[in-house]
Amino acid sequence: MRVPIPLLPRSPAGRLRLAILVGIVLGAMTFCYVVMIRMPGRSHTGPLPPLTAEERASVTRLRALVDVLAVEIGTRARPGPALGLARDAIERAFADAGYSATRQSFVDNEMALDNVEVILRGTEPAAPVVVVGAHYDSWAGTPGANDNASGTAALLEVARALRGTTLRRSVHFVGFANEEPPYFGTERMGSRHYARSLVARGIDVAAMLSLESMGCYSDRPGSQRYPYPLSIAYPDRGDFIAFVGNVASRGLVRRAIGSFRDHTRFPSEGLAAPASFRGHRGRTIARFGPRGGPRSWSRTPRSSATPLTTRPPTRPTASTTSDSPGSPTASPGS
Repeated sequence: MRVPIPLLPRSPAGRLRLAILVGIVLGAMTFCYVVMIRMPGRSHTGPLPPLTAEERASVTRLRALVDVLAVEIGTRARPGPALGLARDAIERAFADAGYSATRQSFVDNEMALDNVEVILRGTEPAAPVVVVGAHYDSWAGTPGANDNASGTAALLEVARALRGTTLRRSVHFVGFANEEPPYFGTERMGSRHYARSLVARGIDVAAMLSLESMGCYSDRPGSQRYPYPLSIAYPDRGDFIAFVGNVASRGLVRRAIGSFRDHTRFPSEGLAAPASFRGHRGRTIARFGPRGGPRSWSRTPRSSATPLTTRPPTRPTASTTSDSPGSPTASPGS
């Protein structure tokens, strides 16, 4: 004997409880969309505009530095001389852009390591600064073209583009060492050492922008995947730049992507996620806290820093030997 299961509660109290539950779910979804996903402006659609002469020169420099880091030097992991060679290449690139770089040296497990820093001085020396950073090391065994020679090359181009401009805040451009596992998420990270040095110098931080794995690009349908329900909100092509921050950084994420969309005809998406949020295949695409980078900036004493990561959220070849220049998913300057 089959017993029919009613689709809806029969009692008025049951229907009221169901209505309340549905309202809570819809309210939560609306709240998440408004707080986490909705961003100012519109992402660019359609063909990309032709490159200007200045942009073509930028592409050449981007490719050149990625080739130096990922091809000429290759794996930039401990032990060995590769990190020192990468540091020297970054210093030369900063010098070519018109800066004089300084090293922030620290010792980890009896090995000397260096963050590389240049500062664009603002008109208000006491104002909290902006830190723009990228790590230049790679996973052991991978050339690290996308992760993160691409972000390092972008760091140099941003510094070059701002050279000679007058800004209220000082901007610190920093290449970090010691960011990949087994150091990621520990006190041994270069970004953590740098954050502590700012505290020691009495420098407040207004915002930190982390340039991470920016060379992953594909306009093939299905090349970008997300867990439900993010798959509803974001495109299925990995042909955009992502602005990702935690919920506390929502204002910074919105300002950054809004300005990007006002001035740039290139697809862009934004996300202000909870402190730990996992994306496709369990990858953490937004993670901030007391340790790690960009988590180094979330709870730094004497700092009002809000961290923002600029990157594609899915990196198919990250941390593999396929992460090389010219591979379909590592295309710096594309």
